[in-house]
Amino acid sequence: MPTISLERVSKYYKVERRNEVGVENVNLTIKQGEFVFVIGSSGAGKSTLLDLITGKIKPDRGKVYLDEHDLTWMKKWSKNRASLMFGKVWQEPTLIRKRTVEENLTLAARIASTKLETGKHLRMKSKKVLGLVGMSGVESKYPAELSIGECRRVELARALINSPPVLVLDEITANLDDDNIWDMLLLLNEVNRRGTTVIMATHASQYVNIMRRRVVTIVDGHIFGDVEKGRYGA
Repeated sequence: MPTISLERVSKYYKVERRNEVGVENVNLTIKQGEFVFVIGSSGAGKSTLLDLITGKIKPDRGKVYLDEHDLTWMKKWSKNRASLMFGKVWQEPTLIRKRTVEENLTLAARIASTKLETGKHLRMKSKKVLGLVGMSGVESKYPAELSIGECRRVELARALINSPPVLVLDEITANLDDDNIWDMLLLLNEVNRRGTTVIMATHASQYVNIMRRRVVTIVDGHIFGDVEKGRYGA
């Protein structure tokens, strides 16, 4: 199972002819089976860190490893295979609005599949993972027919459909009410209990404090704190 390691990683962005820090000189190791909250103010570098972890972007300096494999220098085929180790839910909604929930899920399953799977098998996978996130029976609905919280659960189901060892979640609880946030965190806790690594950027401070998991705090692109069983801002 994969261990994720960042060694002296920096990423910069060009803004009006000057470099703005995304993250700088980050050293971080996340072992398989951990539950890690990534916290910080807006613009602190949380999303950049998640993008680097998943290989979505390359660092300007430093190395990102998935076990002993350097994601920075992987060939395209190998990098695509490595990306399947991650189930991802990004901050912005990404469900295809003109496709049903089932079509959204089976499309994700088919892209990641290394073998020819029948439509029946893909539908069974979709049904199973929707049941896991408490969304049974919505297969034929379109995203516009669902609430924000329900769409986030479907996106989580899509991230889980190929049983990835690592979940990377960017503000999955944003714009949800307290009941939906708590339900989501209980669900993620159960997924983690089954062995999946969970890396979650969030502003939900009171729930971070209740969960008491590892808390990595980012300030201006730098890791300011890394506390086991931490609290928000520790």
